[in-house]
Amino acid sequence: MFKRLASLSNDRQLSLFDAEPPPAPVAPVVPPPPVSRLPGRSQRQVLLDGGHAVPYELRRARRRTIGFAVGPQGLAVSAPRWVLIGDIEAALQQKSDWILRKLVEQRERAARLQASRIEWRDGAELPYLGGRLRLHLDAARSGVTLDAAAGLLHVGLSPLAEAAQLRDVVQAWLQKQARADFEPRCRAFAARLGVEMKQLRLSSAQTRWGSASADGTIRLNWRLVHYAPAIIDYVVAHELAHLREMNHSPRFWAVVRSVLPDFEAARQQLREESLAEPAEA
Repeated sequence: MFKRLASLSNDRQLSLFDAEPPPAPVAPVVPPPPVSRLPGRSQRQVLLDGGHAVPYELRRARRRTIGFAVGPQGLAVSAPRWVLIGDIEAALQQKSDWILRKLVEQRERAARLQASRIEWRDGAELPYLGGRLRLHLDAARSGVTLDAAAGLLHVGLSPLAEAAQLRDVVQAWLQKQARADFEPRCRAFAARLGVEMKQLRLSSAQTRWGSASADGTIRLNWRLVHYAPAIIDYVVAHELAHLREMNHSPRFWAVVRSVLPDFEAARQQLREESLAEPAEA
């Protein structure tokens, strides 16, 4: 989600997590099950540092170097057809710490994904502004009503409503709430930073929480409404700071710090709670 620099005409988008230092090594990993065998690919296993047997999928490709990727299905290696297995596994040994760390991150990501799944039914819970709301379906009601004191979200549907119908109704309400919450935050931080936000747009991007364009357009992922206000503030301040520094230089981070002196805590919390994209090396 987060390591690409996208440019569409004059729309320069910057990631929240570019230019960050690599994380420290983490504990060994229990490897995920191997992926299904496909033509031109083979399943192998390598013994990495500490005696960790890690399965990997080897893909022979028309390329000059060996590439590594860790995703939901585990470790995948792409290598030129002429490179020997011994050379490939020597390269894997050199990347041992990185591979084990990324496999752990993927396992944790899968656990977070499972924990974040919403069971769309009466009585189910969903995250909202860092807290939890319990769904209460009542056909006698109209629309969607928040009872913040009781932690309830009343939905005007039958308790027997289809899950897809309930999801669509609640997500439409969440998107409306996201705009109502994000808009004043953006205006407040824009004033403090001395920049002008021309337009706020909501996005549904899978791997990007926000982006800033040179024309003053700010895009924020509506799913941020699930997170605590401090995290939303960080994303808002980050994107608006790009209207002064369209980069991730020390000057940019100084701009962010000028309005959020302890932004690192929210940044780290977002990293830990969000679902990152597969890692490549």
